[in-house]
Amino acid sequence: MSQNRRIVLWRHGRTEWNASRRFQGQTDVPLDEVGIAQAHNAAEQLATLNPSRIISSDLQRAFVTAQTLGDLCNLPVITDIGLRETFAGGWEGLSREEIVRDYGNELAAWAAGSDLRPGGTGETRTEVADRMMTVITRELELVAKGQTIVVVTHGGSARAVIAKLIGLPPEHWAVLGVLTNCAWSVLTEKDSAYGPPWRLQEYNAGSLPVPALADDR
Repeated sequence: MSQNRRIVLWRHGRTEWNASRRFQGQTDVPLDEVGIAQAHNAAEQLATLNPSRIISSDLQRAFVTAQTLGDLCNLPVITDIGLRETFAGGWEGLSREEIVRDYGNELAAWAAGSDLRPGGTGETRTEVADRMMTVITRELELVAKGQTIVVVTHGGSARAVIAKLIGLPPEHWAVLGVLTNCAWSVLTEKDSAYGPPWRLQEYNAGSLPVPALADDR
């Protein structure tokens, strides 16, 4: 069995605002019925990874998602405000069409990877990545060799911290695709001292990692 630690970044299940394409940010929107079902289905798969620790955003859509896994694994869910979604200022609560209408140029620049503040007063992507890294780095001190930590968070915050963990320069973070509801990404700790310490094994997945039989490990 590998002694490398593993991080699973898991996005919450669907909410009604997701379904209606309304920007949530840090607005505390609950899961809808579909989201609850997604969480239970995903948790059954993730439980087979035998996580040793589960940490979650304190927003209810993430916490309820995390609790489904915690119940299966008999593990507590530790919440941290640092795992919240990007605060998006004046964009929060607006539909995609409204943001395009009122903030079209800013939205295009933000989607392309610009480190601007969404909604005028929101957080930049690098600020989000930094606070996510602070929490994950601290929690990893409690994760032993060969163990797995599950981080239950949000689409934007997960993308930002994944990019930072694998050493992508901020101007290239937009190459990572949008995460779907209740999908997860898996990073494994590298043996080599060269480059970033984490390797992206699975991205936006709905199935479990399969050992890769290849020469370029």
